[in-house]
Amino acid sequence: MDPLVRQVFSELHLSPGQVIQGTFASRSGWLPGAGSLTLPVHNPATGEIIAQVEPTDPDDYERLLEESRAIGEKWRSIPAPRRGEAIRLIGEALRTHKEALGSLVSLEVGKIKAEGSGEVQEMIDMADFSLGQSRMLYGRTLVSERPEHRMMEQWHPLGVVGIVTAFNFPVAVYSWNAFLAAICGNTVIWKPSPKGMLSAIAVQKIVIDVLSKNQFPQFSSLMIDHENRLAERFCADPRLGLLSFTGSTAVGRKVSEIRAAQLGRSLMELGGNNAVLVDETADLDLAVPSIVFGAVGTAGQRCTTTRRLIVAEEIAKPLLDRLVLAYRQIRIGHPLDPATLMGPLIDEPAVERYLAVIEELKRLGAKILYGGRRIEGPGHFVEPTLVEASPDWPLVRRETFAPILYVLTFRQFEEAIRLQNAVPQGLSSALFTTNLRRAELFLSSRGSDCGIANINIGTSGAEIGGAFGGEKETGGGREAGTDAWKNYMRRQTNTINWSRELPLAQGIRFRVDRNQPD
Repeated sequence: MDPLVRQVFSELHLSPGQVIQGTFASRSGWLPGAGSLTLPVHNPATGEIIAQVEPTDPDDYERLLEESRAIGEKWRSIPAPRRGEAIRLIGEALRTHKEALGSLVSLEVGKIKAEGSGEVQEMIDMADFSLGQSRMLYGRTLVSERPEHRMMEQWHPLGVVGIVTAFNFPVAVYSWNAFLAAICGNTVIWKPSPKGMLSAIAVQKIVIDVLSKNQFPQFSSLMIDHENRLAERFCADPRLGLLSFTGSTAVGRKVSEIRAAQLGRSLMELGGNNAVLVDETADLDLAVPSIVFGAVGTAGQRCTTTRRLIVAEEIAKPLLDRLVLAYRQIRIGHPLDPATLMGPLIDEPAVERYLAVIEELKRLGAKILYGGRRIEGPGHFVEPTLVEASPDWPLVRRETFAPILYVLTFRQFEEAIRLQNAVPQGLSSALFTTNLRRAELFLSSRGSDCGIANINIGTSGAEIGGAFGGEKETGGGREAGTDAWKNYMRRQTNTINWSRELPLAQGIRFRVDRNQPD
């Protein structure tokens, strides 16, 4: 094994060459897996197996749920600012291990090192945000229509929050949910993607160590699923106060149906088909690097990846010339090489899906301006692809999780907005312009129909201070910033009568003789 890999494993208390346990229960600790079954962890840049993980034994599922519920009684009794202190300490531990954990993310899912470390920084930022939020779980005092009555709203934890995360953000999305859920008084059970399970185990070890050293209850549990043996059971479990699911629209639709059948709460962060609009007044020095990062960052495997470029006809040629030049300079290679700008796709099926779309484009007669090929050799590498497309093609309306950017043109700005909104997804959008009126129109109710709309920055790379999520087939969920904490709590309205009378609302009169019968 590469010495760097050994160093990363050592710092994160993982054991190279040994089978790693993947199940942690709040009281029982790390549990053995399902017999002799192990799951390999592949480095997508080399194809090398870097670890073996024991998945969760289905017989331990009940233990996970019941222990999480039991420990929750202790956790929610701790004052919220004190719970925030636990998250602060986790954030400090993440600072200590940022470089090693960022490298592990790169090794496991193929993100370049800057993105791997950036994802850990996002967790650190989320810890800081959650610490502050722990002192701001505000209710309201309401005006009552009845004399000598007081009304108020307050918030209570839901209990156990289930978190299902995707491979492309194997650790950050956990923090969006877990840290806020925890300061709200919930315990959490995390089911990461099997393609990002090693990073999840490393984070869980950090969380356990911090909570144990500081005498906090173990609010976070972990389970590793194999072939979805536990996934449907988990999604359908009525003991979950909330299930937060991040993944594809197709799977999210099924999960949503399962939760809705039992009137269970769900928080959905699903697919994106994000567009950058560039009008004739745009500053191309801003637009070009934003488009390139949005289209090729994480090898096109972000939900916020720029998948459509909608450009004014009069500037299409100079913009595309600059983009082709930029694409030619993108260095593709091992994600831990500092010079690398794009790493591999996650696995061979992802490469096959990419190639299938390229073949479909060729059959349609599309003009491929750059890319469109697999890079031969070890690992799952492909070329970033820039292609002139028609908005009428069905594949332009689909989300392809690969670095393929479709170029569309417009004459009138209203047409650009129509093209932007003419897809089923509604996550992120951006407009590059120096025209104030167009910028304001794009952000108005007549503009972008996405949950995120930006001016003169790209579609990718949201800050945690703003609530993250989208509309339409993106699921409507909101995580991380502003008032997203309310997702993890239940609202309760209280009315206190401090008078000697019993007036009813809406002026209803209902008299009962107070004198007792003989």
